[in-house]
Amino acid sequence: MSIRNFLPGIIPVICFLVISSCAKMVAPTGGPKDTTPPEVVRSIPPPKSLYFSGRTIQITFNEYVAFDKLNEKFMISPPMDQKPEISLRGKTMRIEFFGKLKDTTTYTLYFQDAIKDLNEGNPLINYQFVFSTGGYIDSLSVTGNVLLGSNLEPEKNVLVMLYSNLADSAPRKVIPDYVTIADENGYFRIDNIRPAKYRLYALVDNNNNKRYDLQDELFAFYDQILDVNSSKNYILPAKDTLNNNKIRADSIKATVPAEGEYKLYLFKTPEKKYYLSSSVRNMPYKLVYTLSRPPDTLDFDFISEDGGKFFIERNELKDTMTVWLLDSLIWSKQEITTFIRYPFTDKENKVVYKKDTIPMRYFAVKPVRGKGAQIPYRITCNISGGTLKPGQQIVFTASSPLREPDTSKIKLFRVDKDYKIAVPYTLTPDTATSLRYILKTKLNAEVRYQIITDKGAFSSIYNDLSDSTGYSFSMRPENSFGHLAMILKNGQGKMVVQLLDNSEKPVAEKRVENEGTAVFPFLEKGKYRIRIIYDINGDGRWSTGDYDLKIQPEPVSYYPDEIEVKTDWRIEQDWDVSEMHEKHQRLRLNNPAKLR
Repeated sequence: MSIRNFLPGIIPVICFLVISSCAKMVAPTGGPKDTTPPEVVRSIPPPKSLYFSGRTIQITFNEYVAFDKLNEKFMISPPMDQKPEISLRGKTMRIEFFGKLKDTTTYTLYFQDAIKDLNEGNPLINYQFVFSTGGYIDSLSVTGNVLLGSNLEPEKNVLVMLYSNLADSAPRKVIPDYVTIADENGYFRIDNIRPAKYRLYALVDNNNNKRYDLQDELFAFYDQILDVNSSKNYILPAKDTLNNNKIRADSIKATVPAEGEYKLYLFKTPEKKYYLSSSVRNMPYKLVYTLSRPPDTLDFDFISEDGGKFFIERNELKDTMTVWLLDSLIWSKQEITTFIRYPFTDKENKVVYKKDTIPMRYFAVKPVRGKGAQIPYRITCNISGGTLKPGQQIVFTASSPLREPDTSKIKLFRVDKDYKIAVPYTLTPDTATSLRYILKTKLNAEVRYQIITDKGAFSSIYNDLSDSTGYSFSMRPENSFGHLAMILKNGQGKMVVQLLDNSEKPVAEKRVENEGTAVFPFLEKGKYRIRIIYDINGDGRWSTGDYDLKIQPEPVSYYPDEIEVKTDWRIEQDWDVSEMHEKHQRLRLNNPAKLR
């Protein structure tokens, strides 16, 4: 055979061999995705071992695993001053203890979902490893629910802690005897507890030291001492297998949030120290000072030591003071020195009066080249979408204090097809602030009106003049709205009933006492929720708790269903408000939109 005849046959073979030698070996594609979490195949010592005296634990899985936020999720109960060191080598997790283990104590290593398989990331849910340094495994448990006191919603990363030290100072000074983390719906269960009396707390631990020692940490406490004994909360013996503490991820169903025995309601302690929290000068003649907490009957004053004229306005709580400077020789300066006197909590925790010197700076924005014209004095009006609700007043608001408006430059007309008719009105200042004037008149439904304000109709005390503008509007008829009346049954004491939108933002609220009725007229069609605040201190708003004074946050409850309001509908709805802390939770697992 000649070489010419041989080449056509050998070339494809050579190409195939070259390609085959260069190709990567890859796993076959296709098939169902692996959703199985890792499984424990052996451990040294075995789970639930007794008389443990070693320094290390080794747990081997059936596949390679990785950690997900292990430092945040891993817990050991009872806690140790020094956490064990946890490492991976191959398929084996090694846990090494450095601190001394307590005698005759059941320990629970709790990993939450921090262990997952390396390839697919399937988590091993709620994995725990339990052992004892004594001759038995403690088998009692405590269950409950921890929620935000203000809206009964679950919070993330909440520690739940049991203390055998019953002193009030314990959660601030020592670490707890037992600890766990509440789940996505606020449910918690602490297992393997020894019989004793305990105090129960919850904490969002901002500095990760398992102590309630920061002012802004969310905290909750149970009022009574828990007597944990064998008569209740007993854990049935589990099968003696390596995986008896493992819950498969696909076994969790979004049904109903579990109900525990004890309820905890998170709150932030109100600020107790007096200090100046902020001082702002965002306009040349406007100075704003804010205290850390309302001064009540204590003085909070601005002091003029240069003879400059000014006047002061305060908010409802009296913790914010706005000073309007009237002397242009003073407010025209970029920096001025101001003096205020306010209550202050000193190092000995005593409230004294402090006179402080506060420099206030204001740097005007430089005009863009060619755009140096003065910006008109802006006045806003609450006419939205060209309509008003029945009984709604027309309000004009300015950014700086108003002089008495020039009503000769403000016209209100009733507009027909071919002509306008002047409508009389009165314009009165808002007694709460110098920034608003209220226009009062009699309006008829479904009639077109027009307000025209000429240039200079409004002017500030700083001689700023408003520009000309106009508003066209009508008052909607009553039958274009819905009306809702909540009839409260079995109520006791003062309550605040709040109408909420879909995001639970208050739309309106009414104060009711005992078995009263909260009426919400002129509602836009849509779905609403109703919340009630049990106003124990009678201040007309929700009040937080105070651990030092052993005051729980004021209870709240939600009407169990959304209420759909339709146009020209009048709804009267009975509501038994005798039960506090009631709300149908939104699930945080497979079906977050489903209501309980």
